Amino acid sequence: MKRFVAALVALIWFTLPVQAAVDVQTVETPGGIKAWLVEEHSIPFTALEIRFRGGTSLDREGKRGEVNLMMATLEEGAGEMDAQGFAEARDDLAASFNFNAGLDTVSISARFLSENRDAAMALLRQAIMQPRFDADAVERVKGQVASILRSKATDPSDIASEVFYKMAFGAHPYGSDDNGTFESVEGLTPEDMFAAKDRVMTRDRLYVGAVGDITAEELASLLDDLLGDLPETGAALPETVEPALMGGLTVVPFETPQSVVLFGQKGIKRDDPDFIPAYIANEVLGGHGDSRLMEEVREKRGLTYGVGSYLVSFDHAEMILGQFSSGNEVVAEAVNVVKDEWAKLAETGLTQEELDLTKTYLTGAYPLRFDGNGTIARILVGMQMDGLSPEYIKTRNDLVNAVTLEEVNRVIKRLYNPETLTFVVVGSPEGMQTN
Repeated sequence: MKRFVAALVALIWFTLPVQAAVDVQTVETPGGIKAWLVEEHSIPFTALEIRFRGGTSLDREGKRGEVNLMMATLEEGAGEMDAQGFAEARDDLAASFNFNAGLDTVSISARFLSENRDAAMALLRQAIMQPRFDADAVERVKGQVASILRSKATDPSDIASEVFYKMAFGAHPYGSDDNGTFESVEGLTPEDMFAAKDRVMTRDRLYVGAVGDITAEELASLLDDLLGDLPETGAALPETVEPALMGGLTVVPFETPQSVVLFGQKGIKRDDPDFIPAYIANEVLGGHGDSRLMEEVREKRGLTYGVGSYLVSFDHAEMILGQFSSGNEVVAEAVNVVKDEWAKLAETGLTQEELDLTKTYLTGAYPLRFDGNGTIARILVGMQMDGLSPEYIKTRNDLVNAVTLEEVNRVIKRLYNPETLTFVVVGSPEGMQTN
């Protein structure tokens, strides 16, 4: 009962928003680790976000899925504790640790109470520095990954993503599922887990954000103790790749009442000076509920329940992507409407009214992102990785408001290309075939 009550109290604390203004401090530890901190002492709880650049793109040849499997197995026992013992120790402290892997990053999200800070961080340090990767734990998690792969093989959305990304990126790590294949995952060993950890969790690609009941001095000491003994350097990052999206339509036959459509073209880098105008343009095209795509595809014609587009800025590639589902009998019409709207945007750009309304929406919505310790910690790390300064939080809305109609339409002309807009359709679409 004590453990249950502690966990319940912690859950309530973890979800409470930070009420104070977001005042970011930059911290450098005696050991040279850099972090961003937002102090918030009204609640005795801290969120810590740790991220390493590289992610599953650092899988070795023939071992696709090793970084994903390593991160999923990291807390399955550490030091003298097996998986059950580690979980019990974590729960006794009312702490939360989440280990995640993505194409460009691996991350550790930690939540802990101030009274348990030292014990929680000592436990987390064991997971990072002394993981066990017991054979039985690795096999158990491999079974979970295999289950995910089986599920994805029968999901039209996952099939569309697999085909699209393979077309776009080929043999580059972005072109394959970072869960791996049945064959590659089956061949992974505990030794591979140790090797993968040393490839991705290194000091030279470390980013940290902390929010909550902790001072800069306390955070500096905590980070040196927690991460100071990590290897200095990791594996070489993959090369930049140009998405091989040259236009056209690919149909993947699949028995389902609705077809899933994934579409896109080359995008824009996050550090490009034109990124904010491009972001505004996408917001008008397909970024929210009142977008052009929603209006034309859903509201006027009823061809889908929802459609959207978004900018994707990977570390080594950029795309503008969109997705929707439509009944097999109308999906061809829906695809044509998307093509028409893409071409219309490229040809005529935005109106002043669209620009003004979108600025109002974006500047009003931005402060709402900062709605809790964990969320803010993730934002802080993302900003660091994007090369932004702490002042960006204060100046971002000014940057949005400064965009002129002439500027955004110039960027649209530069960026949007109907000729290279590429579609993948998974389903049984009527009157549609690969071209």
